[in-house]
Amino acid sequence: MSAKRYELIVFDWDGTLMDSAGAIVRAIQAACRDLDLPVPDDARARHVIGLGLDDALHYAVPTLTRSRYPEMVARYRYHYLSRDQELVLFDGIAATIERLAAGGWWLAVATGKSRVGLDRALAHSGLRAHFHATRTADECFSKPHPAMLEELMAELSVPPAQTLMIGDTTHDLSMAQNAGVDALAVSFGAHDVDTLASVPSVAMVATPGALDQWLRDNA
Repeated sequence: MSAKRYELIVFDWDGTLMDSAGAIVRAIQAACRDLDLPVPDDARARHVIGLGLDDALHYAVPTLTRSRYPEMVARYRYHYLSRDQELVLFDGIAATIERLAAGGWWLAVATGKSRVGLDRALAHSGLRAHFHATRTADECFSKPHPAMLEELMAELSVPPAQTLMIGDTTHDLSMAQNAGVDALAVSFGAHDVDTLASVPSVAMVATPGALDQWLRDNA
């Protein structure tokens, strides 16, 4: 482990490991249509991916009153869960995770998903055994608050200087910045290159293959 630049690598889930950003956007928009609410455009709906539920709803549907949050959540879950078994990992991601686990890195997930949602995704993806710790938005403050990373580092006894956060949104990158942790941006998920570039990161990669190569060369 002493030869590694990082000991702990933390991944976001949606849009970083799993190709699910489009499905999330469609589920948000469909839920709004069901409830006769203003339908956010793709960019606005994509922006909230990775946030905790309250923050996501407040941004995506600003006219939604808090009393109607349960309705919106129920319709979103209906649309998302009806298709989530069709979602797949990005090509090559499973091999990257398996290689890192075999190589002795601590691996973790910090996600805007709920605990139930992440457990479902881990089981479906077959990756559960490779992650040593996970945190979800219903267990911690929402990104970009640093709590998820702080708790993961404390649980695995790894300092910020030896921790890397990998994510596809500015929420991930800002969380890393707030925790004093290096961040690696991936531009094949929810946020585009220009948006990601607004928050500092050690690098930005455009494909899952480039992610794997960066980790081979730098982690």
